[in-house]
Amino acid sequence: MHKFTVTVTQEFEADSAEEAALLMYQQLTKVPAPLDYSVTDETKLITSLTLDREKADEFASVDHTADPGNW
Repeated sequence: MHKFTVTVTQEFEADSAEEAALLMYQQLTKVPAPLDYSVTDETKLITSLTLDREKADEFASVDHTADPGNW
């Protein structure tokens, strides 16, 4: 299993870093998850990608922990 860092970038106008983080949290609780991500692997290679909402929702609905390939 490899390790990846997944980053979501969203710009907010705020008076502080904490307020910006709270605005992001608020958005995540009210709208569907974002589709645009930046993914960094163990070698520091960065990949930007946009997920297809339908495929992402289908993937999210399956319990992938039951897959022996994940053990």
